Amino acid sequence: MSDDSPHAFGSDGATAKPLPNFIPKERKPVIPREQRAEGQLDKLPEPKGWKILIVPYTPPNKTKGGILLPESTQKIEELAATIGYVAALGPDAYSDENKFLTGPWCKRGDYILFGRYAGARIIMQGEDDDDLPLRIINDDEVIAVINNPEDYVGVA
Repeated sequence: MSDDSPHAFGSDGATAKPLPNFIPKERKPVIPREQRAEGQLDKLPEPKGWKILIVPYTPPNKTKGGILLPESTQKIEELAATIGYVAALGPDAYSDENKFLTGPWCKRGDYILFGRYAGARIIMQGEDDDDLPLRIINDDEVIAVINNPEDYVGVA
């Protein structure tokens, strides 16, 4: 092959520039939303009437096998979130004794299961510029109380 003949892949024979060193983007430590909400209780909306303020559960950013999940996958899980942390109850929540014969279905600090499309969705800007999604649902939209949200792997 002569020096004036074209090189493979149409290059002009110039040496390729080395690739820059790959420096992985440093991820901020993930603080569960529940903890972030607890630290901002004075800024959270106060539910009125029979409403309940829910902080959707933060799914882990790593699988049990140690694989980091991409942010896009985490966002998809967040959108379908049906597990949440009870941040506050309105003053009339569970006050209808005819409807709630056995008493309240949940209390502040519980993790609950609720309908995928239940309630109103709002997003509050957090102190660390990390948005804090919230939901306000009716007291009768609670489906179940969950002991440990980490026992559940997704929405079906």
